Amino acid sequence: MTFLALVRHGETDWNAERRLQGSSDVPLNAVGRTQAANAGASLATHSWDVLVSSPLSRAGETADIIGTHLGLQRSVTHPGLSERHFGAAEGSTDEERWDLWPDGRYPGLEPHSALTRRGLAALDDLASGHPRSAIVAVSHGGLIRAVIGAVSGLWAPRIPNAGIVTLHHDGDRWSVRTVNGVGVARRAPVEP
Repeated sequence: MTFLALVRHGETDWNAERRLQGSSDVPLNAVGRTQAANAGASLATHSWDVLVSSPLSRAGETADIIGTHLGLQRSVTHPGLSERHFGAAEGSTDEERWDLWPDGRYPGLEPHSALTRRGLAALDDLASGHPRSAIVAVSHGGLIRAVIGAVSGLWAPRIPNAGIVTLHHDGDRWSVRTVNGVGVARRAPVEP
């Protein structure tokens, strides 16, 4: 079984300003560095084998800070862990997006289905490359929520900066264990 902690990156100035980041490469701010250190301290209560991240700098720096608490260095950046591409809407506030695209159809927006497939493929790649390992993967809120929804069939709540979601892979499929520190109840199979 592979155990995975999927961590959202720490806060950036764009997060604080409520700007849509997507694939834009925005670095952590001081609050984000503190959040990453707190996530690292929380994760340090367990033993971990592998540390990876999205190639975006906010995820990489979060992973590096977490790694100081775990005694691990990032082994790889995985492009499949990157945030959703929001096209022309990146950098905009909620109000600006509402004014320009009230229907939510931003030019250049990566389809949710593509984001979900990419995220699941990245997780499957990690599980096949590191079987029976405990992995910390630093990613992004949109990707994490898409994965939670696809794996559990449940609506995924907002993932706060440096929030942690845990999953396990039994050799066949993923299951969500916790979201933001709260256990996810396993659903009983539906009788035909």
